[in-house]
Amino acid sequence: MKSHKILNDPVYGFITIPSELIFSIIDHPYFQRLRRIKQLGLTDFVYPGALHTRFHHALGAMHLMTITLDNLRNKGNEISEEEYEASLIAILLHDVGHGPFSHALEFSLLQNIPHESLSLLIIEELNRQFDGKLELALKIFRNQYERKFFHQLVSSQLDIDRLDYLQRDCFFTGVSEGTIGADRIIKMMDIKNDQLVVEEKGLYSIENFLSARRLMYWQVYLHKTTVSAEKMLINLIMRGKEIQQGRGKLKGTEELIYFLENDFRYYDFQNSRELLDRFLTLDDFDIWGAIKLWKNESDYILRNISEMFLTRKLYKISLRSEEFGVEEIEELKEKTRSRLNIPEDDLHYFFNHGSISNNAYLNKERIFVLTKKGKIIDVAQAADLPNIKAMSKIVKKHYVCLAKNISR
Repeated sequence: MKSHKILNDPVYGFITIPSELIFSIIDHPYFQRLRRIKQLGLTDFVYPGALHTRFHHALGAMHLMTITLDNLRNKGNEISEEEYEASLIAILLHDVGHGPFSHALEFSLLQNIPHESLSLLIIEELNRQFDGKLELALKIFRNQYERKFFHQLVSSQLDIDRLDYLQRDCFFTGVSEGTIGADRIIKMMDIKNDQLVVEEKGLYSIENFLSARRLMYWQVYLHKTTVSAEKMLINLIMRGKEIQQGRGKLKGTEELIYFLENDFRYYDFQNSRELLDRFLTLDDFDIWGAIKLWKNESDYILRNISEMFLTRKLYKISLRSEEFGVEEIEELKEKTRSRLNIPEDDLHYFFNHGSISNNAYLNKERIFVLTKKGKIIDVAQAADLPNIKAMSKIVKKHYVCLAKNISR
């Protein structure tokens, strides 16, 4: 029996794996692959300590889920052993569909396939392999289970996913300003009318949680250097696809070359177990291996971007609140093209512009507060919390990033 095995986590200390089924899922190659996918993609270009993986995060989220469910039970909420285990499995596997570098390549290596959709297909496949033992976890993940608060714990504005990644990302980046009181928030959670609520005395912990999340987005997740590096990586993969689908002679792992050669869509994954298995062999090392090989390619675009990654000579990026004008963009494009001495058709590999946005609180996915009088109200309507109302507004920033120089 390997259930109740103990792991040592740098954020929480000892984590217990509570059942044989959960241990078998963790031990499965689909889940072990998450060891080779960094949680924060290319953020270690900014914060050198940000080398933790999706594997770390999934185990941490499972641990917080056990604490949360135990707390809800202690408050008199009935949770069966089957529901308990299924909730742990749902949160454990919520990110299993991530590809290399997490979010960075969802819309380049794949054709607009969000990781949540692939996670669902993978959980369905695991359910088949484990003889239907993940059926309830699937219902919770799909939000098809009648007790809706279980899905809210897995996916909502105050879910266990966010509670773990904010604490974990603060720990590994060293950005202490994003620290949240997860223990306090969990202790303030309760269930009312089959809905996840936070007791009124936990209001300020929620305000701190939302403030910390907004800060972490601008200071870590959407840091301008990370945006620049991700644009470079996307450009590299798009060029790799263009070449491989043209003359088909690039070096790389068999799995990466297969995905460069083809433009797969979600229905392809739905209809092919083999394709899903191929995807589940991909990780960050496939991309880094290609980068080391492509720095010697004859194609100057692949060669230059790969060399830039290996020497950390990232695109110069400007980030500001006001939008860049059309004339300003065209002028910057022409200056970049002339300085790099490249054809206009190749400019989009070395020049990008666009916008990024962030809002800490979405009104359509509300966090509810249980008042001392037993009423349920939106946290944004709670008294003397104007900061939460302000966080409902979308903050957008505009960027231009470009290569400073290349070699021909």
